[in-house]
Amino acid sequence: MNGKPTGKTGSLTPRNTNWKPPACWYEPRYSPKELKSMIESWEDFKFMSIGPMIAEAYKGIFQTDKYDDYNMKKQGKGKFWVAVINEKRKGEPEAMSCDKPPFWVDEGKTPDEPLAISSRILAEYAYDELPVPDTDITMNPSGKQTVNLDTWIWLDKARFKPVSAKASLPSIGLSATTTAKPVSLTIEPGTQDAKVHPASGECRIAADGSIGTPYSDDKKNQAPPCGVTYLRATNQTGPHPLKATVTWEISWTSSDGDGGALPTGTYGDTTDVTVGEVQSINR
Repeated sequence: MNGKPTGKTGSLTPRNTNWKPPACWYEPRYSPKELKSMIESWEDFKFMSIGPMIAEAYKGIFQTDKYDDYNMKKQGKGKFWVAVINEKRKGEPEAMSCDKPPFWVDEGKTPDEPLAISSRILAEYAYDELPVPDTDITMNPSGKQTVNLDTWIWLDKARFKPVSAKASLPSIGLSATTTAKPVSLTIEPGTQDAKVHPASGECRIAADGSIGTPYSDDKKNQAPPCGVTYLRATNQTGPHPLKATVTWEISWTSSDGDGGALPTGTYGDTTDVTVGEVQSINR
């Protein structure tokens, strides 16, 4: 991985709820000798005869006329491709989509299989590995807020920079790098008794890479470019769950020259905000 931020990190949630990184795929793994050795080793696993049963079932596939003793005559001329499950998604139904037994592919050929490993699948897998930082906002005033007093919100520019993750398959010399770039911060105050700044609640990234503007005394008569103003105290309702979510644009490149965009991702945190009332304010 490249550009990993300091502090806690998390995983992106695709904004497009109909899209997910791959739960499984097929990739080249075994030579004829390696596959034969592995299957024969299962015969030594005697618990409830499971090992021998599995070995016998696979021998029925790879000792047939189709493969002629595990394709031994093609040793060094290709590989058996196998199903691989994404560990982060092994509990999802899609992880069971790769249900084919190992199958042979000649060297330099690509199988006619939609889930065969490719640079794009590697890039999509790397999407899950992107180390985006926790959405740890800075607020002024800090701590307890005050009714009708603007709260300035911003992010630490040093932490919110583009981050990358690389996935590779050395056996075939294929790799892909997926990069996430922060583009905006969305503020949800956790109550209807508030107004956000800007009115959309979305604070876009500035040309210098900052999101939101740190408060200083010379800005006390200005409305925050990114923030919230609470209109009612929380003494009757309990703290408001202020949610801050960063939106990240995703792109990828690969060793075979392919690349492009992947679905935008988001990652956010919630802060409990207590709001009080006072007669006068001194900042």
